[in-house]
Amino acid sequence: MNAGILGLGAYVPEKVLTNFDLEKMVDTSDEWIRTRTGIEERRIASDDINTSHMSENAAREALKNADMNAEDIDLIVVATVTPDRPFPSVACMIQDRLGAVNAVAMDISAACSGFMYGMVIAKQFIESGTYKNVLVVGAEKLSRITDWNDRNTAVLFGDGAGAAVMSTVSEGRGILSFELGSDGRGAKHLYQDKYLYMNGREVFKFAVRQMGESSMNVVEKAGLTKDDVDYLIPHQANIRIMEAARQRLDLPKEKMAVTVNKYGNTSSASIPMAISDALKNGKIKDDDLLVLVGFGGGLTWGAVALRWGR
Repeated sequence: MNAGILGLGAYVPEKVLTNFDLEKMVDTSDEWIRTRTGIEERRIASDDINTSHMSENAAREALKNADMNAEDIDLIVVATVTPDRPFPSVACMIQDRLGAVNAVAMDISAACSGFMYGMVIAKQFIESGTYKNVLVVGAEKLSRITDWNDRNTAVLFGDGAGAAVMSTVSEGRGILSFELGSDGRGAKHLYQDKYLYMNGREVFKFAVRQMGESSMNVVEKAGLTKDDVDYLIPHQANIRIMEAARQRLDLPKEKMAVTVNKYGNTSSASIPMAISDALKNGKIKDDDLLVLVGFGGGLTWGAVALRWGR
C-alpha cells in the first residue's frame, strides 16, 4: 500500500506587503526584487495571528477536502521554524483547537524542507500500519524573525500555512519515491539568532545544484524518466532557483507551480500552498506525476515523486 494525499488546505493572512511598500522601508526597488527573485508581494500576519492560527485554518480546509473529521486523525506533524513559543508544540495547540482527540502531536524543524520531511514521516507511519490518517502541516510566521532594515532578507519572506491529510491511496498512486538530505557544514549560511540571516550567494549555489539533482533522483528512484513528469512543485524561494530545477527536468514553463510572485518565500508552507493553488486552478489531475522538491536551513533538502489521486 502507498501513502498519498486525500485533502489539501492553505491559509494566508489578509495584509499584503508589496515591493512598492518595501521601497519606502529599505533601499530597494520593485524592479530589483522582481528581476532577482520573482516576488511582487507577500502576506504578513497581524500581531494577533500566529503560526498556530494559520496552521489551524489550513488544517480545517484540508480535513474538509479529505471528507474527514478531526477525530479520524491519528498523528499531527507540524513543520515550522517559527512556533508560537518553544513549547507546547504548534501540533499540540492545533490538536486541541481542531478536536483531534485521538492524535499524537509533534513539531519538526527542517526549515524550508520541513513539509517534505513531514510527508516522509507520515509515509512511514501509514505504510507500517501504525497510524491510518496523518495531518501534515507546514506553517511559518517569518515576519516575526525578519529584520525589516536588512534589504537582503526583508524582500524575500512572507507568512502562511499549508496542510495535507495523508492516508493510504489506491494502487499505483501516492508517494512513489523520496529523498531527504542534510549537510550541517552549511549551517553557517542560513540561520536565526534574533533575526534570520542568509548568505544569499552560498545558499543560491547550493539550492540550484541540489534542487535539480534531487528532482532527477526521485524520478529515477521511481523507475521513471523526466518525460513522465507532469508537474513540478518546487519550494517557492526564488524564481531563478525554481527555473534551474524546471530546466533540469526539461519541463515547459506551464508545468511548474509558481506562487512566489504573490506570497514570497513562506518556508515550510510554500510547497503545500503551491499544490493547493495548482489544484484550485485545475493544473493537477488524477494520475499526474508530481515532483515536489525543496531546500532549507540546516542545510536540508527533500524531494518526493507523487502520483496524484486517491
